[in-house]
Amino acid sequence: MLKNVFKIFFILFILAIFRSQAQEKDSLARQFLMNIEIRPRAECTSNYTLPPNTTVDPYFYITQRNRILMQYEKEKWLIRSDVQEIHFWDKQNEASKVGSVNFYQLFLETKFKSVNVRLGRQSILLDNGRLFSDAPWAQQGRAHEGIRVMKYSERFSNDFFFLFTRNYNTEFEPAYSPVAANRYKYMLVNSFSYNSKRAFSFNSVSAVDFLESAGSEYLYTRATTGGRIDFKTKQWNYTLNSYLQFGRNPKGNQLFAYYIQPEIKLSLQKSNWRLGAEIISGSNSQLAPGNSGDFDVLYGVTWKFNGNMNIFTRFPTDVGGKGLINPYLFTTIPLHPKLSVRTDFHLFYTQFHLKNELDENVEKFLGFENDISLKYIPVKALEINYAFSFYQSTNSMKYLPKIHDENKTAFWSYLMISYSFNAVNLKRHKNQSVLLNQAN
Repeated sequence: MLKNVFKIFFILFILAIFRSQAQEKDSLARQFLMNIEIRPRAECTSNYTLPPNTTVDPYFYITQRNRILMQYEKEKWLIRSDVQEIHFWDKQNEASKVGSVNFYQLFLETKFKSVNVRLGRQSILLDNGRLFSDAPWAQQGRAHEGIRVMKYSERFSNDFFFLFTRNYNTEFEPAYSPVAANRYKYMLVNSFSYNSKRAFSFNSVSAVDFLESAGSEYLYTRATTGGRIDFKTKQWNYTLNSYLQFGRNPKGNQLFAYYIQPEIKLSLQKSNWRLGAEIISGSNSQLAPGNSGDFDVLYGVTWKFNGNMNIFTRFPTDVGGKGLINPYLFTTIPLHPKLSVRTDFHLFYTQFHLKNELDENVEKFLGFENDISLKYIPVKALEINYAFSFYQSTNSMKYLPKIHDENKTAFWSYLMISYSFNAVNLKRHKNQSVLLNQAN
């Protein structure tokens, strides 16, 4: 039945376009774009848990995302829909199965002189993606539903959001839904940025989310606020990202937490180097009952900051509520105009001690990770990515639920091919009487 709904929507979408073309004789420019993306990815893991697998080791599986973007745009408004279907194979289910059929995006946007208003399901990427990201690497991506008001000028921009969640379809696996992981009932977000066009830029994000308590309809309120300052010279880039979080967490505990990320970047002719660290606060065992210091990174992307293997991605769960300190060094080297290699080094420490079975402190050092990745773009529409990562644990990892055997090295590797092309690109410019087909 869901497939029939998509077919009906597609037919109505096309009919609305041609009806609009037939009725309107003005000189407004308009465009209809259809883009198709096919993205298969094979992954192999050993000695650590990664959804959808938590028990089989080693584990090999394949996912494929098929996405159709349709957008109809006029001078003062546009409508867009991104329909995606995710297939899934693993060695215990040799035949493929559909993980999800869903709208990644479905929104209407109106355009004024300096203010745009967007209504519907939409991806959200703010600043460097630490608190809000569209999760481009994940096959399902990440989206939110609500209203977005956007105001832009040459140096300033401001985005305000009112977001909400509802009861979503459970016919498919929630892990492959772009919205099922959203944990708030309602959320207010404001993002402000300033760019001097020279050496200095500033970005701030403030969010208030209303969280449902377990087993009741009571809503807890949590606030997150902070920002990032950035200074650039010809070769150097200095940035500091910091946030405070307070209010009450989903358990109803009184919350006061913080996040700090200093970073230095050096850009050379044949390489780029990034040296920095993340400090994600946790809870000290000396905190009074009913209090928490666990910072939640909200809906940001984690692999970009804490390693490709996603050992630490759910906070505070993946660090036992003890916080995370993550010094890192990233190096990117272009080998060819179409080929580049990147290597990332991470060290991981808890901020506070984990406890063993005897309630004794264990060492804070959890291990290190090395990620090596290759990106090859042979033609404009095709991108090939390969990565190999390993994580070497310490004995402290036995107290966290991510590694099968802390005495063995954990591995992860993937190969992903992305092919994206415009199937239809119909344009009518002002004062034109015919549509031009510019499909490529």
